[in-house]
Amino acid sequence: MTSTPPVDDLPEVFPPTLREVMVRPFWIGMLGLALLVAGVFAWLGQWQLGNAIDTDPPAAGMTEQVRPLGDVVEPGAPLPEPLVGQRVQVGGSFVAGDFRVITSRFDDGDPGYWVAGQFRVDPSTAGTDGPTSLAVAVGFTSDRAAADEAAATLDAAPPQNVNLSGRLISDEGAKEPPRDGDPFEISAMSPPALLSQWNDTADLDVYRPYLVSAEAFGGLRGIHSPAPTELSSVNWLNIFYAVEWAVFAGFAFYMWYRLARDAWEKEVEALTGDDDLDGAEQPSARP
Repeated sequence: MTSTPPVDDLPEVFPPTLREVMVRPFWIGMLGLALLVAGVFAWLGQWQLGNAIDTDPPAAGMTEQVRPLGDVVEPGAPLPEPLVGQRVQVGGSFVAGDFRVITSRFDDGDPGYWVAGQFRVDPSTAGTDGPTSLAVAVGFTSDRAAADEAAATLDAAPPQNVNLSGRLISDEGAKEPPRDGDPFEISAMSPPALLSQWNDTADLDVYRPYLVSAEAFGGLRGIHSPAPTELSSVNWLNIFYAVEWAVFAGFAFYMWYRLARDAWEKEVEALTGDDDLDGAEQPSARP
């Protein structure tokens, strides 16, 4: 009859160490996946960092050099950010009946109104083909009656064959007219909004930015239009994103370590019944 050996004679079972768990094929594979994820995050961080510093920033004072309109932007094209506020010159004539009052304007802190009109550019000065128009803000006043009077005067006798100079500004975007107000009121300097009220627009090309004329017309006050602030060559938002991607890359390794450690702790607890493994890399000494 076979006898059962005493409990003291049974071989002692040693739980695995954390290192032994980490070098198992499954966790080596998980480490490879973490490396892949971290590599993608690192590449995204490098891409963000490469876009954070402008290695070819616009020259200081570039916007103050008066350039022909055709050299800065084409009809229908958006105005690139470095060229917002660029001083340009263009020749042409204003179109009768197309001057409008723009509300909700501020001029050097003073509330008031702009008057803007359709300026049909001279193809020889802008390098355009076919009829092309540019929205031009021609002056400011703080009195609505004066703005309406100036618009009416200019509609009756629009300036012809003039050479304009001024700053080129991006479209502000159309805004809905105020509720219970005039449905044709324009409260933002938007060439598309003005185009919807202009005459003789068949086959017409229109510039997306607008011009703030350096010369005032219709007895209005010149619009205050200072030089734009010089842009920094460093984009701090992109640098912040690059740091975020670096943190994500480190987190991928931490997740691999944390999952492997959790698996080790569960295995040790199942063998020893001890769930207090804080700080214990090796729960028992091996002979």
